[in-house]
Amino acid sequence: MLQQTTVTAVIPYYERFVSRFPTVQALAAAPLDVVLSAWAGLGYYARARNLHACAQVVAASGGFPADLAGLQALPGIGAYTAAAIGAIAFGLPAVPVDGNVERVAARLFAIEQPMPAAKPAIREAAAQLGADPAARARPSDFAQALFDLGASICTPAAPGCALCPWIVSCAARRLGIQASLPRKAPKKVRPVRYGVHFWLTDDRQTVLLRTRPYKGLLGGMTELPGTPWREMPWTVAEALTVAPMQLDWRGAGQVRHGFTHFELIIDVLAGHVPRIDVPEGFALGLDALDDAALPSVMRKCVRIAGNGKA
Repeated sequence: MLQQTTVTAVIPYYERFVSRFPTVQALAAAPLDVVLSAWAGLGYYARARNLHACAQVVAASGGFPADLAGLQALPGIGAYTAAAIGAIAFGLPAVPVDGNVERVAARLFAIEQPMPAAKPAIREAAAQLGADPAARARPSDFAQALFDLGASICTPAAPGCALCPWIVSCAARRLGIQASLPRKAPKKVRPVRYGVHFWLTDDRQTVLLRTRPYKGLLGGMTELPGTPWREMPWTVAEALTVAPMQLDWRGAGQVRHGFTHFELIIDVLAGHVPRIDVPEGFALGLDALDDAALPSVMRKCVRIAGNGKA
């Protein structure tokens, strides 16, 4: 959960998640849509799908592998996560390189190349730190110390150099450039995409939903039916060609949502029928929306169209 989200945001999700799935076996046995529902709101839903797949592999094999290669072979486990699990859980001599460790290493070794091109040099620098005999003797403590140093002392804007145990050996401080490292490449302007989604309710107090394809953005999550997301705005006439039913749709509002690589603008159209009866999707009671696996962007659509539901 912490790979793309702040600690403050994660804590309530984590507590609910481990309460609902207290063991790897419990997580492995849960249906994917239940796991996605518990994850809804955290974003980057591939993490939840990979976590579920990883739990199934671990449960089937009787436990976690205790070496870095075996850990990295698990679904969703990359170099950073394998190193973190290896060092913290199994005491393996590995240095997990997160944002905090990147900052510490970039400053200690005065790596001035902008990110992300600097990542290989930073990983090599972090490995040098981890090669110290004291670090190899206590890899779990060393990993946590690096995390804490970056989070509490070697901070992004105003590093507390006077409190740092590496003040003497920090190359960036000697050059007076510590606050500017690691350097960032200029941000690219995010493109804008457009979509139209439909809020269709009926007299039974249900709403029409559908499940997104399991591969791709927001894979396996629940959404309101709608158009694909494209670079050009949709006209109403174009959008109505993919509406779930032909009826008198009304404009309910507009949603803006930022993804990592693009900005999304969604127009929400609302309609009501006596009974939802369409070949695709499924009807869900309005009182059950809070527990549905709706990503944040869809919850915004629901709030606009559904008087605050979800």
